[in-house]
Formats: sequence, structure tokens, C-alpha cells
Amino acid sequence: MSRNRIISTRWLVIVIIGLTSVLQACAGLRPGYETPTVTINSFRALPSQGALPNFEIGLHVVNPNREPLKLRGVSYTVNLGGHELIKGVGNELPVIEAYGEGSLTLTASPNLFAGIRIVSDLMNSSSESVPYKLEAKLDVGRIGPAIRVGDSGEISLRPAARQ
Repeated sequence: MSRNRIISTRWLVIVIIGLTSVLQACAGLRPGYETPTVTINSFRALPSQGALPNFEIGLHVVNPNREPLKLRGVSYTVNLGGHELIKGVGNELPVIEAYGEGSLTLTASPNLFAGIRIVSDLMNSSSESVPYKLEAKLDVGRIGPAIRVGDSGEISLRPAARQ
């Protein structure tokens, strides 16, 4: 084979790989795709055996699209009392059907040292509540950008009224 023919073959391979990449990228774009809505519908401390409680975080997802939303994973961070208490991930998530909605629940364990700092702060405070901030990122794969959601509020430190 001549040297020119080898160079031409290499360029052809490079062009084919480039076109294939562009076509795959275009296939991921979907006209009319709307970003799903994610809301936090619960955030509560769970009873635990140790000094620090586990937490349950409930998310509600609405899929306004004609294709099912196959959630690949979620990563999240929870700040409690200004301290990063929880940082976690999850990958066992439900498929949200087309034009459907569904819920997912994350259970997380706290960072021990951050928990100690929070307990220390609470012991030195007369507050009846502690502020929280939740940030989560849902990975929906190739069909769109990650969905980011945040919520903040306060958790009451007073015991619930018994009925």
C-alpha cells in the first residue's frame, strides 16, 4: 500500500468515528423534552440504637414526558445546624412511567464527627428547632441533564404530642 493510501484510510477512520459521535449526541437530544419535577415530601429523623439518629428523606418525582424516566442514581448532601451531616448516594431507584409520578425514599446515616459537633451545639443552645438543608442530584442518564433539587427548613426538637 502506498503512504498516501494509509494516510487517507486513517483520516477516513477518524471522520467515521467523529460522525458516529455526533450522531450519538444528536440521538440523546429529544425535542419537546421537559425536565421532570422533583419535590421533597418528607425529611425526618428515625429512631436509632446509637447516639445519632438515621434519617429518611422522601422525594416525589413527576415525569411530564412521553417516555419513562429511568433514574440511574442519586447523590445527596444534608446539612443540619450548619454542619454537613450526611453525604450519600443511591442507585436502587424506581422507573417513573411516562406522564406518571412516583416516590423514592433515601435512608442515610450521619457522619459521626459532624454529629458530635451538632450534639455539642444543641447542648449549648436553648433553641427548640434545628435548621436543615438538603441538596440532591438525580441522574437521568443520557436523555437530559441531571435534575438538581434543594430544600431547607427546620426540624423540631420538641417531642411530638401524644394522643
